[in-house]
Amino acid sequence: MITVREVKTRREQREFLNFPLDLYKDNPCFVPPLYGDEKKIFSKNYVYNDMCDAVYYNAYRGKEMVGRISGIIQKASNKIRDEKRVRFTRFDSIDDQEVADALFKAVEDWAVSKGMDTACGPLGFSDLEREGLLIEGFDQLSTFEEQYNADYYGRLIENCGYTKEVDWTESKLSVPDDEDGSLEKMASYIMDRYELHIGEAKNVNDFLKKYADPFFELLDVAYKDIYGTVPFTDGMKKMMISNFKLIIDLKHVAVILDKENRLVCLGLCFPSLAKAIQPSRGHLTPLPLIRLLRAIRHPKILDLGLVAVSPEYANRGVSTIVSAGLMKMLKEDGVEYAETNLNLEDNFAIQNQWKRFKEVKHKRRRSYVKTLAK
Repeated sequence: MITVREVKTRREQREFLNFPLDLYKDNPCFVPPLYGDEKKIFSKNYVYNDMCDAVYYNAYRGKEMVGRISGIIQKASNKIRDEKRVRFTRFDSIDDQEVADALFKAVEDWAVSKGMDTACGPLGFSDLEREGLLIEGFDQLSTFEEQYNADYYGRLIENCGYTKEVDWTESKLSVPDDEDGSLEKMASYIMDRYELHIGEAKNVNDFLKKYADPFFELLDVAYKDIYGTVPFTDGMKKMMISNFKLIIDLKHVAVILDKENRLVCLGLCFPSLAKAIQPSRGHLTPLPLIRLLRAIRHPKILDLGLVAVSPEYANRGVSTIVSAGLMKMLKEDGVEYAETNLNLEDNFAIQNQWKRFKEVKHKRRRSYVKTLAK
């Protein structure tokens, strides 16, 4: 018999946080989140508390924990899209349909009691969180930004009545053998044609002082119609800036300004933290911190974080400048490839952007949807 309990006590919180770490302890593809960051979901001052309702459940067979799940009502997203949706996230389970059935029933019953009529996910509080269920690429190392899951998760979720809503693909990008510098020439031509120039900064603090506000404004405009996104709140901005300060290297940033110094395009890459974080279960003790700093200073893999273009310049080839910048980064000593993270399969603008690279689509993720019975 499966017992599902809402997470209330500190012990239950620890069990919730530790379950995937124990479930995947011997899996070389699993990359944990930073434990300290993940622990904040239970804080009364958590950054998303003003725009979301959330619930957390643990599942037990006897005294043994066998699964977990969280439900999120993203009120800002529901208001913008005129929806009554609950998002499920942080679903982890042993390969047992009874466990999955019990966990999803708990979230769905909670959602219906709150007036919701649809469930979807895996989606977090915002698209800054891990999202999408891995359905292809189970033998590939996860990025630090995305969640790994076993291949049976899709079957468990679909047996609960969920169907595909959207898919994302992820790709490895490297320099093609016939790369001849033509991409850089095209980028230079576009810069000249539209009187654009590269934004400069002395250091990370100077970069944030100059570009943080227009950066978030551009993201809100460029991403407003992207699946699952919500506008940035002040708390989200503060959290993102804090994270940037830890891992950003200005040589992996492209900021494009027009002749009036308005931000029209940006691209951000981060050093891959996956291998540095893996051995410590996400805890930043001194040795993992040393590994983390080494990965930041001497990256072998780059994770492509964000690409955004002002709608005014969306059809003018400006994203070519970001592609040229990425190509230059890939030519650095020691960098083996870049990983795109999530690209919606029907976002043809971003999918086409990678055609000039040697591209291998190595992962696919899915968000599911289900109509809830009242």
